[in-house]
Amino acid sequence: MKKIIVLFVFLISGFVAQAQELNWHTDMYKAAELSLKEKKPLLLFFTGSDWCGWCIKLQKDVLKTSEFATWATKNVILVELDFPRTKAQDETLKAQNAQLAQMFSVRGYPTVWFVNPVKGEGNKIDLQGLGSLGYDKSATNWINNATALLPKN
Repeated sequence: MKKIIVLFVFLISGFVAQAQELNWHTDMYKAAELSLKEKKPLLLFFTGSDWCGWCIKLQKDVLKTSEFATWATKNVILVELDFPRTKAQDETLKAQNAQLAQMFSVRGYPTVWFVNPVKGEGNKIDLQGLGSLGYDKSATNWINNATALLPKN
């Protein structure tokens, strides 16, 4: 019985470790460059990490699952655009996040936008919206809805 428990704990810790290995970017320019290089759309996660209950639930129920980690690694470049109330945040990052929230008419949290960066004149990067999602308690449903928004390769 002890061997089964040890094996179960080992497997669970492996899934948790995989979900925690996701690389959430905060610098939009760097994320867009990576998106262009890897030919993957951006997933923009607009969140209030230290105050938004639905944002925390979305992370727990979807974004921190092994199922999401597997899907995200194959399909998107992750960008967290945080609007904390108590955590300190760099002014440049605040301005970037506010500009993007305005650009995508974010009115509530959590909001997840899928976008394709496109290089325009003078190497300026424009963002082409693909669609948005909010909270869903089912990781499978959320991933299926997200997949439907992504371009077919």
